[in-house]
Amino acid sequence: MSKKKIIAIQADPLNSINIKTDTTFLLALEAQRRLYKIYWYQTKDLSFIKGKVYATAEEVIFFENKKKFCKILKKIKLDLSIVKFILIRQNPPFNMDYITSTLYLESLSKKVKIINNPIAIRNISEKFYSVNFLKFMPPTIFTKDLTVIMNFFKKNKRIVIKPIHGYSGKDIIFINRKFNINKIKRYIGKIGHVMVQKFLPRVKYGDKRVFILNGSVKGAIKRIPVKGSILSNISQGGTAIKTELNKKEYYLANLVAKKLKQQNIFFAGIDLISNYLIGDINVTSPTGLPQYKDLSGINLAINFWNEAERLK
Repeated sequence: MSKKKIIAIQADPLNSINIKTDTTFLLALEAQRRLYKIYWYQTKDLSFIKGKVYATAEEVIFFENKKKFCKILKKIKLDLSIVKFILIRQNPPFNMDYITSTLYLESLSKKVKIINNPIAIRNISEKFYSVNFLKFMPPTIFTKDLTVIMNFFKKNKRIVIKPIHGYSGKDIIFINRKFNINKIKRYIGKIGHVMVQKFLPRVKYGDKRVFILNGSVKGAIKRIPVKGSILSNISQGGTAIKTELNKKEYYLANLVAKKLKQQNIFFAGIDLISNYLIGDINVTSPTGLPQYKDLSGINLAINFWNEAERLK
């Protein structure tokens, strides 16, 4: 096999894909148009044997606009050092399984182009990394100290509590009246360290998901939560609409983009509300490209691979 035309995708099971909303599917389709062979595997399929990283992988072809969107051609034990690109695309949670997969792939990072870089993913907490940009955020703290959270609530009146390693809008608490100590204590006992942030009421008008490729801001969508919700995630029922970034938003997004490129992050998504960065800097498995394509007519998967093929 020629290394020049092989891509391995580390992701969730193929049967879990929703082709209408899945960014990985869009990226795979564009890679296929460029005549890459695509091999699909999960973290459970990784092995390190005699100094080499292998994946028990399936060679897959994808079909656009068909009910049966893929066909598995064969299953092989793939030496990952021979591939041109590895895409890390499994969804969080960012747990020890996720971290372990980055340890496997780290040994390949000088031989193979891995997006995103496994060392960078491991080092960048998607929420805690925002401490680099606190002056562009609403009042925000990180803690698991119940007293500290209570005092923050007394000062700010309405707050949002998010798991530091949370994803897709899961396990987020909004407190706007009574601070239920026992409830928050149980929550902290289950979740651990959290991000606590002053509530931004304009979230009801939506947030902006900004797409970053190789240090550049490429576009954005606006996500509107369902009535009565503060969660604009598409997976939580949010609706994507077309949008533009204003000057302040673009300045902030560009600032984050440049910083991420310095940290070897190629593809990221960040979220903005009311000209604020809200602390979600998605580097593990950024999403939203199909929605952006549907709304703007621009397929950022093309930009993705144009940029990736220029990487040294």
